[in-house]
Amino acid sequence: MAILRYNPLAEMTTVQRQIEKMFEDLQGQTFKTPAAELTETEDTLYLRLELPGVSAKDVDIEVTENAVKVIAERKFENQEGTRSEFYYGKFQRVIPLKARIQNTNVTADYKDGILTLTLPKSEQEKNKVVKVNLEQPTA
Repeated sequence: MAILRYNPLAEMTTVQRQIEKMFEDLQGQTFKTPAAELTETEDTLYLRLELPGVSAKDVDIEVTENAVKVIAERKFENQEGTRSEFYYGKFQRVIPLKARIQNTNVTADYKDGILTLTLPKSEQEKNKVVKVNLEQPTA
């Protein structure tokens, strides 16, 4: 019977390779949450989302008075012999809004992988005035 020496470093290297392979396999099936930018003016909110590589037909947008929900998919085109670091798959993101909007008057523009939504504020939000009373201490 032969005596084999245990080499823990070799075992760790094997496990590391297996973990790296697992992440490589998963990477082709997931999609990172897109970066968002929300800008507010007196009358309007502007929401921009990065969706590189996503076709406009694969984007679904739902808008309520106080949130925007974007559902999209970057489809994987399996090409033989390709090693990819791109992210693929479906994602969903709900973005709460700072003010109530007129969700029936929202417009969208999609150019160069950037989705821009123009979200006009509701009349209540535009005309919202808050009065602050300053209490004077009694002497």
